[in-house]
Amino acid sequence: MLEIRPTCENCNKPLPNGATDAMICTFECTFCEQCVKEILHNVCPNCGGGFTPRPKRPEKLIKKFPPSDKIVHKPVDIEALKKLQEIYEHIPPEKR
Repeated sequence: MLEIRPTCENCNKPLPNGATDAMICTFECTFCEQCVKEILHNVCPNCGGGFTPRPKRPEKLIKKFPPSDKIVHKPVDIEALKKLQEIYEHIPPEKR
């Protein structure tokens, strides 16, 4: 089950359940769409994978399965990201 983390790992922007600009990688690293497009260029700084829109948890299930309140705020290390981007940026995420 997805954690539905509450903020962008890079800029700490709130990304509540249902946020249309929440993006996740296969390990649920969570970033806002702006950071994914403008900074990360669709390369997860943690695993090198790509991103997809995070689904919304249906309201009827929120009480039983609440979104996480765990904030993971670790701004991107730009130098380390550049190295990952050199490797992965030109490879489609489904082939990484």
